[in-house]
Amino acid sequence: MAQRSLKGRGQRFLVKARRTLPPGTRVVLGIILICLGFLGFLPILGFWMIPLGAALAWLDIGPWWRGLRVRRGPPPPGPPAA
Repeated sequence: MAQRSLKGRGQRFLVKARRTLPPGTRVVLGIILICLGFLGFLPILGFWMIPLGAALAWLDIGPWWRGLRVRRGPPPPGPPAA
């Protein structure tokens, strides 16, 4: 019997979240998961919530961040290398 990997489960969760949750909700839910992940020493909550929340929030923050970098343009040239 094949067992599902943790990586596969995480990827399926992110795909499903991208399809079903509106963009603002993903960021809020990601921040909530990160905050609750810091209480990982309590039962039910776990430290696994921190990377999952970061990945969920990055679904919306990543494209925005890349768009901001493109709009700013390339960095100015620095001093010549010695």
